Amino acid sequence: MMDSFDRHILSLLQNDGSMSLAEISEQIGLSQTPCWRRIQQLEQNGIIRKRVALLDPEKLNVGLTVFVSLKTNQHTPEWAKIVDEFANSSNEIIEFYRLSGETDYLMKVLVSDMKAYDEFYQRLIRHAGFSDVSSSFAMEQMKYSTEVPLAYS
Repeated sequence: MMDSFDRHILSLLQNDGSMSLAEISEQIGLSQTPCWRRIQQLEQNGIIRKRVALLDPEKLNVGLTVFVSLKTNQHTPEWAKIVDEFANSSNEIIEFYRLSGETDYLMKVLVSDMKAYDEFYQRLIRHAGFSDVSSSFAMEQMKYSTEVPLAYS
């Protein structure tokens, strides 16, 4: 069971994963040893999955964000394996979800430009049989966050 110290640690780390143990300890009001133990426990419990650096896509020439809605009439384990292998081997796909409702799958894809997206699209339709592929191009990012809401924990 998480308490307010754990939630505060998570809030700090979500905002800046490079914070030192001393900085975290000072901000939450615990000495370093119990703070370190709490962080270790959060990692062991899988609450903290990993620590990463967030990169600026535009500065890395992948500023075109495409949301790809996919429909299929195939739902066999063999087909799902092909789709899974394609998704995991395509660096352009940064998020991939199986959905309920009319759309079966949703991908978030980062590419440099329309030509790069078309190349990705051609690979997608060659490797996995989708009955419908619909692409929406992000014109403006209204909000972006990697922070998970902690109010429900």
